[in-house]
Amino acid sequence: MQSLTRRATAAFSAVTVVGVLSGAALGGAGLDEPGPLALAVGLAALLWLQRRLPLTALALAACTILALRIAELTGTGAGWLWPATLLYVQAMFLRGTAFFRGTAAVVTIAAVHAVAAFNIDWTVLQHSPGRALAAVGTDALWLTAAIAVAVSYRNWRRWQAESLQRLRTELEEQRTAERLRLAREVHDAVAHTLAVVGVHVNVAADALDDDPEEARAALRLAQDIRRRAMADLSALVGVLRSPSAPGTAPTTPPTAPPALDDLVEGVRGAGLEATLRVTGDEEAVPLPVRLVAAAVVREALTNVVKHARAAHVTVDVHYGPSTEVTVTDDGAGPKEHSSGHGLRGLAERVAALGGVLDARAADGRGFVVRARMPQ
Repeated sequence: MQSLTRRATAAFSAVTVVGVLSGAALGGAGLDEPGPLALAVGLAALLWLQRRLPLTALALAACTILALRIAELTGTGAGWLWPATLLYVQAMFLRGTAFFRGTAAVVTIAAVHAVAAFNIDWTVLQHSPGRALAAVGTDALWLTAAIAVAVSYRNWRRWQAESLQRLRTELEEQRTAERLRLAREVHDAVAHTLAVVGVHVNVAADALDDDPEEARAALRLAQDIRRRAMADLSALVGVLRSPSAPGTAPTTPPTAPPALDDLVEGVRGAGLEATLRVTGDEEAVPLPVRLVAAAVVREALTNVVKHARAAHVTVDVHYGPSTEVTVTDDGAGPKEHSSGHGLRGLAERVAALGGVLDARAADGRGFVVRARMPQ
């Protein structure tokens, strides 16, 4: 824990001076006598020394009080222990006194201080044991309460700092996870769009001389796909560019999963026969599951267009307590299907929801991507 501020030390010094002089006056000592003033100023000075030498200053304070009491220069009202109360309290908060070792050292000095005070009051000043015990015991109870309060406050401050740090760490992890999810969304959208647009551009290039109308239709479809993708990317990049304020949870806009019909229609325009079958209640499924389900469909269709050399692809999606997505094609099923970053990233996203993604060659011909995610 950090040291008390200079302002707090100054306040402690002022309270010590006033308290010691008031106690001495109540004990019958005149304020014009050198003893009370010397004790008050000495303890106030030791509070400033304690900022650099915590335990040394505390030990010197105890010795100063005992020496002046032996010389009977302060009066009985000055007490044996309580004038150094704020030195004991401040020692609990200063840097350089590790929590457990520092606390043990402060308590040890207080115990030695109390025993020495009792012994001096009894043997040197020749007071009865009962009177000595009453005088030192009252001070000891007061000092014990002050140290207990200081320890409780220090523990509370330590717990507060640890809780705040833990909260900041959790929020930072949430922000990082959210940005990673959005980055994956951007990757999936770009990969799918480029694959489908590339196919339409190739169709337009091949048909430009023989069938200009078909070429124009292919280019118009590519433009429509690009326009929709740019709108989605603008929303995602906008979120990535606006970080959450420190100390607040990351803000996630209400993102809707891309329409499966649009994804399938995009590959149909590329010349593939595509079948989409959707069962179950989509609205009853949590949004994160729907987003990942759409991402699985998009990545699988992108791989079909880019790698599979397929003629037909089937997309089956079932929304329920266990949402299942299956994308099957009749292509050659090359290794490229499962070697890219897309499917590996999807497998991580599915696993984060407690599900499993499996991508493998189908029996006979083709490739199957299957994901299962619990609700």
